[in-house]
Amino acid sequence: MILRTWMIIWKEFVHILRDARTLAVVVVLPVLMLVLYGYAINLDVKHLRLAVLDWDRTRASRDLIGAFSHGEYFDIAAYTTSDRAVTEALDRGRAKAALVIPLGFSSDLASGRRATAQLIVDGSDSTAASTAIGYAEAILRQHSANITLAALARTGLPVKNSYPPVEARVRFWYNPELRSVNYIVPGLIAVILMMLAALLTSMTVVREREQGTIEQLIVSPVKPHELMIGKLVPYVVIAFVDVITVIAAGRLLFHVPLVGSPALVLAMSGVFLTAALGIGLLISTLSPSQQTAMTVALVGTMLPTILLSGFVFPISAMPKGVQWLTNIIPARHFLVIARGAFLKGSGLDLLWRPALVLLVFGLVMLALSSLRFRKKL
Repeated sequence: MILRTWMIIWKEFVHILRDARTLAVVVVLPVLMLVLYGYAINLDVKHLRLAVLDWDRTRASRDLIGAFSHGEYFDIAAYTTSDRAVTEALDRGRAKAALVIPLGFSSDLASGRRATAQLIVDGSDSTAASTAIGYAEAILRQHSANITLAALARTGLPVKNSYPPVEARVRFWYNPELRSVNYIVPGLIAVILMMLAALLTSMTVVREREQGTIEQLIVSPVKPHELMIGKLVPYVVIAFVDVITVIAAGRLLFHVPLVGSPALVLAMSGVFLTAALGIGLLISTLSPSQQTAMTVALVGTMLPTILLSGFVFPISAMPKGVQWLTNIIPARHFLVIARGAFLKGSGLDLLWRPALVLLVFGLVMLALSSLRFRKKL
């Protein structure tokens, strides 16, 4: 058994080394995807372009504008002189938001009345719009507090008693800088492994059929499970090389921390590969051609991994029916493991449940692949 399995492994390695396209996919694609996704997918909403219409033109209005511009959240994109110019700046995309300070803003502050300012936000991008509103509210609260403290200081009243009685001090765990790349890169391991593993293995058995070598396997003493193992092992080795490459590139290019154990990440990646490779092999036994296998592997694995695994979109925000559907997506469970190990330093005592789901799923896929191949004998 060992000798027969080893010969299948050796045959598959020889084929991979002779195929320049497969080598390019294996070596270049993971790094290319990491660079593209790592730099392109950025959930940090900063430096929003802000148009300003200042009807008041006083020191108080300039201080308010300065409160918006002195930070990393808003950049003054244009100083306008009319409502029409504000509309045009938003319509043409030169600004994502507009700050309108009405005439009498300074006099309202001086007389103790509530002064108002208008923030107009481009709602075509709901994420940026919600973030802009949150930033603006925080800036206005801080600016209002500064104005109140300055007014009390001028009157000679004690300033220390003017602070609110309850103060919230927020502390972010696991990702204190709130860098979206720390959230994206661990998830990329799942996307890359699922796509490569399913794509490459989906063409293994069907390739034998197209090249006319399937008959040799049928008449050989190789058993179905030996064939499955022999065709899996080379891609497991390649996938582990890709995992190490992605982790190293994430550390060097994006400075993503790996708080947990690297050995645990590799071990859990192996469990995830059991599911990903099993899906690829099952597709290969079902597909009539390599082209069909490649298409089914890309559509059936990559799209659900990106859209339904929680890689970008939170599962909690999905409809209940879709949330139940995500339980059959292997990448969903591996994302819990990857982000827990990378950012939280979670151990196996906390990650054994998703690991067990992946292991069972992978074993079922491999069993179905072996049974499907047996039917073709």
